[in-house]
Amino acid sequence: MKFERLNPVTGEIASRTPAMTISDVSAIAAKAAANFPQWAITGPNARRTILLKASAALEARQEAFVKAMVDEIGATPSWAMFNLQLAISMVREAASLTTQIKGDVIPSDKPGCIAMTFREPVGVILAIAPWNAPIILGVRSIATALACGNSVILKASEICPRTHELIVEAFQDAGFPDGVVNIVTNAPEDAAEIVGALIDNPVVKRINFTGSTQVGKIIAKRAANHLKPCLLELGGKAPLIVLEDANIEEAVKAAAFGAFMNSGQICMSTERIIVIDTIADEFTAKFTKKIKTLMAGDPSRGEGQLGAVVNKKTVAHVNLLIDDALEKGGTILVGERSNNVIMPAVVIDNVTSTMKLYSEESFGPVVGIIRAKDAADAIGLANDTEYGLSASIFTRDVAHGLVLARQIKSGMCHINGATVHDEAQMPFGGVGASGYGRFGGKAGIDSFTELRWITIETQDGHYPI
Repeated sequence: MKFERLNPVTGEIASRTPAMTISDVSAIAAKAAANFPQWAITGPNARRTILLKASAALEARQEAFVKAMVDEIGATPSWAMFNLQLAISMVREAASLTTQIKGDVIPSDKPGCIAMTFREPVGVILAIAPWNAPIILGVRSIATALACGNSVILKASEICPRTHELIVEAFQDAGFPDGVVNIVTNAPEDAAEIVGALIDNPVVKRINFTGSTQVGKIIAKRAANHLKPCLLELGGKAPLIVLEDANIEEAVKAAAFGAFMNSGQICMSTERIIVIDTIADEFTAKFTKKIKTLMAGDPSRGEGQLGAVVNKKTVAHVNLLIDDALEKGGTILVGERSNNVIMPAVVIDNVTSTMKLYSEESFGPVVGIIRAKDAADAIGLANDTEYGLSASIFTRDVAHGLVLARQIKSGMCHINGATVHDEAQMPFGGVGASGYGRFGGKAGIDSFTELRWITIETQDGHYPI
């Protein structure tokens, strides 16, 4: 059987993908486990060679990736291209890590004892990737795991199954042994059952999940029943702070990009712009002018910088946030509520803690401006959230910016840069309701290896009994 994904803009069929059953995924898990041992002992240079071939195979599918993202999620071609280029970089970074998976020799208090640590692959990794940045996040979920010698199962999003299929096809064509790189696709109504069965399967040793905090908690609880570690990258409510001495033009550019790239459907999206009151009017005037230049349109026709949001559920949620803010004293500076997935950029000024927009992740093209008395007040507002993924501070006093950045409770903070910033070699992840664990670079190795202590005795033993 197959299930259909519809284009959110046209309503036409975007893709048809196998609707796998529990027996199907059990067989895939068994295959992944059976082929793990041989891949685990494959040398680092051999692994690196195949990963580099995978990066080339991804690049060769550029046209197919762009079409799949435009059709399945209403993405703009530029967002699809950005996804592909960063994903290629991530595979190349993973390839570079194959000889960086190191242990240590540790001095022992026991005479003649040589104590060592080794990092070893753990087995089958379940990777659950979302739809919003599907190539980046799909590739990220498996690349370092493979570099470390694990076999992987990519559980594709029901919203962009063809995009995720293309990733696995590229990796398989690169020469990974049969059964090392696997994909599971399922009908939306079967998602909970399929994911639950994969988490429960004894051959699955670790899980990584990128998605909502609500679902992340469910996955973590289920995995905890089996004492299986998770790497969770969840929701965000990223603040961008503009201090009195900020370069306002630069802050405007970064805020516009951070709030409205991919129509605000990024975990790092700027959700709260916190501006010191003495410069708030100047900032809002310039920000309003900038946002008025951003147009939303049909991505398949290349109309505008903003494409579509993913579905009508997002439309309803964003409209609810707008209506609630206006009822409680907020002011629309740009945009309006929408009745379809081609949503305009919306900026609401004078946002307060009584409004849903203040605390709820919008994951859509709406951003709130919050006015702060001073830097201390701005930090308090930035930390007044359960989330802690990304943040940003604009100031010409970089030393002061660093002091403040270290006071913000987030996994990442950028001084004089946008909240949306990702690079393959950087440790990526959050705190609080934004999850735990890190993807990216050497920091990612810990999530996909087991650290073992092994000793060798070189002298006769002396024991108390």
